[in-house]
Amino acid sequence: MRDPVWFEKREDGWKCVLCPRGCTFPGGSDRLGLCRVRGVRDGRPFLPGYGRCVSLSIDPIEKKPLYHFLPGSRILSTGPPGCNLTCDFCQNWTISQSDGVPTRYIPPEEMAGICLSEGSAGIAFTYTEPVIWYEYIADTAPLVRERGGAVVMVSNGEVLPEPLERYTEFTDAWNVDLKSWSEDFYSRHCSGRLSTVLGTLKTLAASRCHLEVTFLIIPGENDDPSDWEEMADWLADNCGRNTVLHISRYFPGYRLKRPPTPEETLISAHETFSSRLDHVYVGNVATDFSHTLCPSCGAVCIERKGWSVNTDGLREGKCAACGADLGIVYEL
Repeated sequence: MRDPVWFEKREDGWKCVLCPRGCTFPGGSDRLGLCRVRGVRDGRPFLPGYGRCVSLSIDPIEKKPLYHFLPGSRILSTGPPGCNLTCDFCQNWTISQSDGVPTRYIPPEEMAGICLSEGSAGIAFTYTEPVIWYEYIADTAPLVRERGGAVVMVSNGEVLPEPLERYTEFTDAWNVDLKSWSEDFYSRHCSGRLSTVLGTLKTLAASRCHLEVTFLIIPGENDDPSDWEEMADWLADNCGRNTVLHISRYFPGYRLKRPPTPEETLISAHETFSSRLDHVYVGNVATDFSHTLCPSCGAVCIERKGWSVNTDGLREGKCAACGADLGIVYEL
């Protein structure tokens, strides 16, 4: 087993410095962090979740969701058995919030070979929370990229600045959940920090990595239009007007039992965000807001029907009609 990193030795034990949670482990203790894939055993840091995969599947890359990164491709998806947040609306809570989740150990070399089989474009670390899997991803991602594959992260963005900078060296694309424009929401529903996520978004936007953002709208919790306006302005100013935003429909699950998001709320949000961002999509519901339109001439550049993707309106990532650059990564 490889040596853990992002642990600091303290007089009274150890502290994990990978994410803002900052789990501490008194000297001599045998204990897991909140994420359940990092901890201390026999008084030393160890990685019980290293290479332990909760799922393995080849999915459309649009399912991550990524709409402007290798559109129409398929990608191997996997993730660890845990998370560093405790979201009460988690859709994957049976694998992110539960103990004793069945896993399969796949060493990095084997994973790199698997992920480029059967037409996969690379690997997506998703389903739960990949940032807690630092050592495994750091070992696996370079092997995937050496073979010409892409490395994708689907994350809650709760990671400290220094490990995030290291992540940007061996990853290619990120979709980050921006769960609310309220620190109170993050505290009550997720045990997380909005400020950390905003820092993550700024770092990724300034890096070589492709960035897309997902916003799940929950009725009565994060559906204030004035917050949407502030969020849209912040994204445009700090990440760029061409930042891709996926507005997603909430359905009740896990501990939160709010009713599903009304479709009219999603349409209203799309209108608000589209006044400030060029590429806004609506997911988890059938609408006309899944196609990629050219912000310059209005042409349909990518047409999506379910997971069927038609890219005839693109030419090397640009609008085939007018040549406008849409910021689409069409090849590595």
